[in-house]
Formats: sequence, structure tokens, C-alpha cells
Amino acid sequence: MASQPLPQSGANAPPSTLEDALYRKVTWRLAPLLMLCYVIAYLDRVNVGFAKLGMATDLHLSDAVYGFGAGIFFLGYFLFEIPSNIILHRVGARVWIARIMATWGIVSMLTMFVTTPTMFYVMRFLLGLAEAGFFPGIILYLTYWYPAHRRGRMTTWFMTAVALSGVVGGPVSGFILKNFNGVAGWHAWQWLFVLEGIPSVIVGVVVFFVLDDRIGKAKWLTEDERRILERNVESEEALKEDLPLGTVFASPRVWLMSAIYLSFVMGLYGVGFWLPTIIKSTGVTDAFTIGLLSAIPFAAAVVAMLIVARSADRRRERRWHVALPAFAGAVGLLLAVVWAHDTTLAMAALTLATMGIITTLPLFWSLPTAFLAGTGAAAGIAMINSIGNLAGFLSPYAVGWLRQATGANDSGMYMLAAFMVLGGLLALSVPARLVGR
Repeated sequence: MASQPLPQSGANAPPSTLEDALYRKVTWRLAPLLMLCYVIAYLDRVNVGFAKLGMATDLHLSDAVYGFGAGIFFLGYFLFEIPSNIILHRVGARVWIARIMATWGIVSMLTMFVTTPTMFYVMRFLLGLAEAGFFPGIILYLTYWYPAHRRGRMTTWFMTAVALSGVVGGPVSGFILKNFNGVAGWHAWQWLFVLEGIPSVIVGVVVFFVLDDRIGKAKWLTEDERRILERNVESEEALKEDLPLGTVFASPRVWLMSAIYLSFVMGLYGVGFWLPTIIKSTGVTDAFTIGLLSAIPFAAAVVAMLIVARSADRRRERRWHVALPAFAGAVGLLLAVVWAHDTTLAMAALTLATMGIITTLPLFWSLPTAFLAGTGAAAGIAMINSIGNLAGFLSPYAVGWLRQATGANDSGMYMLAAFMVLGGLLALSVPARLVGR
């Protein structure tokens, strides 16, 4: 379909106004589809937290077994992350993202057939293999379209999907658990995996036909629009380092970024996988009510993410905009322990924790993408994400083990809070000149 010319306020509209309009056009084209993809991805990744409410009883899974199974997803994710991102860089996002989504949707649906802890481990591991490369692939894909000072807000829009998946997924998962038990002879948690896996396959097909790999292939842009976008990206790329793969893996900067991200992901998945269980421990027993309550922290996180991202882009400052939400997340986790036996206060604390933890994530990605380019960016982003997501294995398993060992959530929350503080301090240690303040 032919592209419409950029809106102008007059014959002599300033270039900045024209570019702002152009980037709004690009964002409205890319953001809704990418956000939908990530909502589905994150929901398929963490819906096991809701499935646990019935699955643990039906399959006799202990908290430690569940935590290990929830986390083993990230071992598969870790193994295929870097090769997957390099493949995406070479074959294009359209084909590769479509392949990832269809594969993980199928694996997620097949999880309904697990009957033993071993089968649970295997399916979670395979789900990690299937989804590997999706998130770092999108982060890399955004560098093909946006310069750094515009990418922070777009990354935030994309990553609001994490929070939106909680807003949508909580009530939907609770509804399925409450109303589908026994339908066609299946447990409610089996229906959960099936009904929430189907959209991945459908949207994967949509991605194949709709997503454009690069600016130059976007037929919905005029030739002048493509030239402006490509010029902006190319001028920034010229200032970055396209590091050889061996150099990327040995780079202290990349390892520092990996440590920061691991700290934040510890908090993310500690809350993500255990939030329904924590809410239940405050005295709430109805599955649908748990689902509704679990949506509250994520809804608040959407607002916090957008406000902080806007502030970061306006001030062109990243480090403090990463660190302060991390510290706020730690405070929320600690208060969740103090107020553990009061549902209202515990929800307030969990809301603060979730707002802080999730807000750190999109702003974090403005740090490594400020100095990596080309194949080095593909490998570096994937390496940071894969190492960081090892926390997705460590965090739920550690929380589960501590909960089983102590009979309470306290130790796990203290551990997650400590990691959030560590991540914030490491973010402040990044040289300002490296990331543009």
C-alpha cells in the first residue's frame, strides 16, 4: 500500500518536526505487533506460575521441583541464544521471529501432557530452546530502525508487554483455572497451556507476512522517508564498535552489562514465577481473585515504565534512570516481607516492587546498545541476555528452595532485594561517557 506523505505544519516545517512525525509513523507500524508478540511470549513463559496452583497437587510437585522446572527453561534459552541472534542478523527478523513463535507455541501446548517431574523438566527445557533468540532478536531489530536517543522509548513500549502480559494474563489464567477444570476430561492447568499456546502460532504466521526486515524493504515508507531513517541509523553505527566475536566474549564492558542484567532478571522472575503463590499465602484462595490481584502490580508498572522512559529520553540520561527504579524495587520486596500477612499492604509492596523491577529492564538495554554495532551487537546483546537470563533459572529455583527450607517467603524476598541493589550500584559504575551520560 502506498505510503502517505509526512504531515507538515507548513512549507517550512522544521526538520525535527518532520523526523518526529516520521518516527511516530514507524513506531505505530512496528510497536503494536512487537508488543503483541512479547505479551504472548512472556505469558507462555510464566503461565506455569498459574498452572502450578493445580498442577503441583495433581502431579505431586514440591516447591523445589516446581522451581527447578520453572527455571530450567532458561538453560535451554541460554544454550541457543547467541547462535539464534546471529542467525536472525543473517536471515532477517521476519522469518526467524515467525519460526521462534510457532515453535514455542507448539511446545507450550504439548506441556499439557506432562505427568512426571522429569517430563515437566524436559518440556520446560524445550520451551527455552524454542524461544531462545526472541527477546535479544527484537532488541537487535530495533537498532536497525532507531538511533539511541529514540530507541529508549521504543524499547520501553516493547517491554511494557511484560507488564501487559501480567495485566491480561492474570485474569485470563485465573478464569481458565476456575472454569475449565474437568472440561473434556482435562485438568484446568492443561487447558491453560493449550489455550494460551494457540495465539503464539497464529501471531507467528502474521509476523511472517507483515514484519519488514530492514528500512530498505519497508514499502509503506516513501523513498525520502527511507533515506532519512537509514541516514540516522548509519551515522550512529559509524560511532560504534563492531567487535569480532572473540572480542565480544572477552569484553569487560559486555561482562559488566551481563552482571547488571542478571541482577535485574533475578528480581523479575522471582516475582514473575512466584507472584500468584505469594498472593495466595496472604490468605486469598480463589484462583480468579488471585488472577485479578496479580494484574494490579503489572498495570502500575506500565505507567511507571512510560514515565521513566520519557524522562530518560528527555534528559538523555540512563544510569540513574536505571538505578533508582532498581532501589525502589528492592524496597518493595522488603516491605512485602514486613506486610506478608496483610493482603492490602502486601499488594501495595508487591506493586512497588514490580514497578521498580520492570522499569529497570527497558532502560538497561539503552546501555549496551549505545556502544555495540553490527555482528558484535548481535552477539553482545545475545550474550548479555543469555547470561542475564540464567537468573531465570537461578531465581525461581532459589526462591522455591528457600521457601521449602524455611516454610516462608522471607529469605527469598531478601535475596531478590539484594540483587536489585547490586544491579543498581553496578549500573551507576558504568562510565557516563560510554553511554552518553
